[in-house]
Amino acid sequence: MLGIHEFWLFVISGVLLNITPGPDTAYIVGRSVQMGWRGGAVAALGISAGCVVHVVGAALGLSALLMASSAAFTLIKWAGAAYLCLIGVTMMLSRQRSPVADISGSTTMSPRQVFWQGAATNALNPKVALFFLAFLPQFVDADAPHKAAAFLVLGMIFIATGTLWCVGLAAFAARAAGRIRQSGRALLWINRALGGMFVYLGIRIAALQAR
Repeated sequence: MLGIHEFWLFVISGVLLNITPGPDTAYIVGRSVQMGWRGGAVAALGISAGCVVHVVGAALGLSALLMASSAAFTLIKWAGAAYLCLIGVTMMLSRQRSPVADISGSTTMSPRQVFWQGAATNALNPKVALFFLAFLPQFVDADAPHKAAAFLVLGMIFIATGTLWCVGLAAFAARAAGRIRQSGRALLWINRALGGMFVYLGIRIAALQAR
C-alpha cells in the first residue's frame, strides 16, 4: 500500500546495522557502567529520540536538503562537531568522586540530562541524516504515492528494533559492571574514555564533506 518492498530484508538489515558496534553503543555501555541499567536505558532512549529527528527529516526532505545544500550541511556539521567536542572536553576534565557519595555514576548528570545528551549527539550528526537518506529509499518504490509515510514507517521500525537491542545491551553492561561502579577511579577513567570518544567523533563529523 505504501510502496514498501523487500520488507523482511529491510528488517534483517536494520537489525544487523543496529547491533554493529559504534559511538552510540559506546555511549550506552559507558552510561550503563557509570549509572547502572537505568542510566544506560535512558541513554538508549535519548539516542532513539535523536534518530526520530532524522527519520522525520528524511520523510520531509531535510536530508535531501543537507545533501544538496553545502551551506546547510556545513552549518549542521559544525554545530554537531562543536557540541560533541564540548561534551568530550568537559568529561575528560572531570575529577574523581567518591563512589559512595555518587554511586549512580562519576558525573552529576540526571537521567534527563543523559537523555538529552544522547538525543543531541545523534540529532546533530549529519552523517546519520545522510545514512537514512541512503538506506530507507532502497526499500520504497520510486513511484510510491506516499513516500513520506513509507519513510516514516520504515524509520520507526528501524528505531524500534534498535531501541530493543540497546536497552538489552544496557542491562547486560550494567550487570557485568556492578563491581566497576564501586571504584571511583575506574569511573573517572571511564568518563575520560567517553570524553575522548566524543571529541574523536566531533572531529570526524567536522571532517565530513557534503556529497
